[in-house]
Amino acid sequence: MTNRNDPPTEANEPTTYQIRIKGQLDERWSDWFDGLTIIPEPCGDSSIEGVVADQAALHGLLRKIRDLGLPLISVLRVVVPPVKRGECRDE
Repeated sequence: MTNRNDPPTEANEPTTYQIRIKGQLDERWSDWFDGLTIIPEPCGDSSIEGVVADQAALHGLLRKIRDLGLPLISVLRVVVPPVKRGECRDE
């Protein structure tokens, strides 16, 4: 399903994702999840965030989550607006 507000992306280009799971996941699991950032949320859930190489890599991450028996809450593609010519991005 396509959201008209999201720019189209190709399945083979790097994209930033936020994957939310139920339960606390220690930041030491970052290597297991291909170096993505693990953020424990105050509500008791965790976010796994970062740039994923392509759709195949995303499916690999979701498979790891499934294999660990972690309940999946959501998978969001994070759209970063492009930097306009002559502007700097503050990050």
